[in-house]
Amino acid sequence: MILREIVAVIFSVVLGACMGSFLNVVALRTVEEKPWWGKERSRCFSCGRELEPVELVPLVSWILLRGRCRTCGEKIPIRYFLAECAGAAIGGFLSWRWGLSFAGLFAVITGFLLLLNAMTDLYSGYIYDAFALVLGGAGMLLRLGGGLSALFDGFLGALAGAGVIIVIILVSRGGMGWGDAWLMAGTGAALGWQLTLVALYLGFIVGGIVALGLLVLGFVKRKDPIPLGPFLAFGAFLSLLYGPSLWGWFGVAVKWPWL
Repeated sequence: MILREIVAVIFSVVLGACMGSFLNVVALRTVEEKPWWGKERSRCFSCGRELEPVELVPLVSWILLRGRCRTCGEKIPIRYFLAECAGAAIGGFLSWRWGLSFAGLFAVITGFLLLLNAMTDLYSGYIYDAFALVLGGAGMLLRLGGGLSALFDGFLGALAGAGVIIVIILVSRGGMGWGDAWLMAGTGAALGWQLTLVALYLGFIVGGIVALGLLVLGFVKRKDPIPLGPFLAFGAFLSLLYGPSLWGWFGVAVKWPWL
């Protein structure tokens, strides 16, 4: 049993690195308004040479190439490597937390879609409604396995996630973007209302700490915009890992499939 779980985690790490690489391409090309499907191939952003398969192995290629193009020697942006690391972490930690179960599959799919939305916000300062909708749609489709009660929980989660952000938007008079509301609606549909509340709490806490640190260190100024989407996505990731335990401390059981 233990060996099977270890193999599952290792497989999830490898799969996650591959997904991180793919989703990074989707995010970048979407922001640049370029196609990421069909016959479009990966190329060096500097010299334009089409990359060979050996140069596209997640994590390994970047390390062996020392972060530089094999032809022109230009640096490969660190974001490629970090996206692959993020995907590997999502796959590995969520597989470790939920094991070989439907909840594990649910969590990993949700985690990857959260990563996609976080990256578009990082690269452009904009959360694409379509990607947030895919997150929510995937969550509701997966919830079909739990029946009407699971679907209703997803509906409540979407209302809770979007509702909190909408209130902040109205109170702050546009101090927060509507894309964040769409993101949390999609997140809520996947996580359900209980884990969504935890995700919001942890996302705001982490975001506040990081923003304060950047301000103190002088990397940003007081009025500089800081994307909130990555912090909300990270809060949702942490909620998938620890949300059920946090509710358990209060003697409250979480809804399906996070039992």
